[in-house]
Amino acid sequence: RVQSIVCIPSLFFFSFSAKDMKHRLGFLLQKSDSCDYSSSHGKKEKISSSQRLSQEEVRKWADSLENLIHHDRGLAAFRAFLKSEYSEENIEFWVSCEEYKKTKSPAKLSPKARKIYDEFISVQATKEVNLDSCTREKTSHNMLEPTLSCFDEAQRKIFTLMEKDSYRRFLKSPYYLDLVSPPGAHCGPENCKRNHTHSLDCNSNIISQCA
Repeated sequence: RVQSIVCIPSLFFFSFSAKDMKHRLGFLLQKSDSCDYSSSHGKKEKISSSQRLSQEEVRKWADSLENLIHHDRGLAAFRAFLKSEYSEENIEFWVSCEEYKKTKSPAKLSPKARKIYDEFISVQATKEVNLDSCTREKTSHNMLEPTLSCFDEAQRKIFTLMEKDSYRRFLKSPYYLDLVSPPGAHCGPENCKRNHTHSLDCNSNIISQCA
């Protein structure tokens, strides 16, 4: 009798669980279909967002690094590319310097300057940029009495470094080519499928930051 008492609830529990699992599975399948539609719809929105960027604008990015990073979407695309190369600290430093030069309150100069210095230039900087010792020393000296121009030389050096190195690679990368060329224009027969997949990943990464 003890055994049957234990068994009956066990069978009841099994029956309830199977029914419950079936219900849950149906719910998850419906949710999955909904998510697929939502995801597909989202991709369409992202693609149309990308199409609003004119080819003329994108082609101007190849004229100079200055054209590229002074355009909101160009900056986002370049930042995404640098992030893929684990060197985004260069563009982050450049952007921080641009923001710093817009500081209107003299009282805010010193704390803002110190934050940039600690993050990008100091020996223990978390995102240290590649500066020569002379420029680094001069910038350190500028920290004694920060002005709006105290990072100018360091910013120019990093701009030149990006211009000669990562900018040239960016123009040859899918991060740029997928925006300036029609789909499949730079896709060879052997690696077309691979490039197309990478293209979708790159465009999704770029557009999500530009939107």
